Amino acid sequence: MDFVTVLITQTNIDNSLGFIGLINWMWFPGVAIFGMFFGAELIIPKKKWSIFVIYLILGIIFDVLLFLDPSSALIYTYPAIPGEDLINDSLNFDSMVSILALIFLLSILVLDGFGFLRKGIQGTGDIRRRFYYLSLGAFLYIAGGILDGLFDPGISLIFIRSAMIISALLFYLGVKS
Repeated sequence: MDFVTVLITQTNIDNSLGFIGLINWMWFPGVAIFGMFFGAELIIPKKKWSIFVIYLILGIIFDVLLFLDPSSALIYTYPAIPGEDLINDSLNFDSMVSILALIFLLSILVLDGFGFLRKGIQGTGDIRRRFYYLSLGAFLYIAGGILDGLFDPGISLIFIRSAMIISALLFYLGVKS
């Protein structure tokens, strides 16, 4: 939204209510829940619904805390000259929302990253290759997500977000028929 606003008006969008961060971060639990369910389906299918319910509850808590107190959960970096750059939003590392995000990321790293890697090592042929793609995709996605949150917008984010795009390609290669 800020990007389109800058293109049209040459100034940043009014973020006095903090909705840029809300719109950006409210989707994070959904992606994490899907990632956990997907990993559980392939690695421990008998426990997939238990994992889904646990992370659904954590996701609801994440969004409730995010919407109840966005000012303590989100930090904004505004450009020195309005319209010269985009507004950057990130999680406040001291907030409960940030702790929940870390739990999601570490869980995906363990279940999907290391779990798929273990399955790849145990497998042979095409199955091995597919699990290696999935594992590498999970590692790239998590690393990209963490690095994206640590760096302010700049040239480094081009490489970080490119790695996240490559992770989507690896996930596709891991599941395509």
